[in-house]
Amino acid sequence: MPSTPSFHRRFLIAAALALPAFAFIAGCKSTPAASANASGGSEIATDDAALAARVKAALVADPGLKALPMSVATYRGVVQLSGYVDSEVQIQKALAVARGVPGVQSVSNELHLRPQ
Repeated sequence: MPSTPSFHRRFLIAAALALPAFAFIAGCKSTPAASANASGGSEIATDDAALAARVKAALVADPGLKALPMSVATYRGVVQLSGYVDSEVQIQKALAVARGVPGVQSVSNELHLRPQ
């Protein structure tokens, strides 16, 4: 059996090494605020889906745009329009319609003219 002073030294060294490890691990725990943010993310996704639906409805309601193959994507209120149209006038009209929908922060234009 080891002598008592040697055992105490080993114990103190082990404790000195373990203490910072426990402090480091304790800092990695998640907080309730992090879980609240996770549920907030689903609210943003729901809001984005609803906003995309409103923008699509507004585009379909316009007689000059409803037959065009356009896609609408949203992220945190930013709307991205993509697809092909026949004229620059249709691009500008689609951008104006999307900007007019309540909740739209900005519109990203990925609309292209169809090859002639």
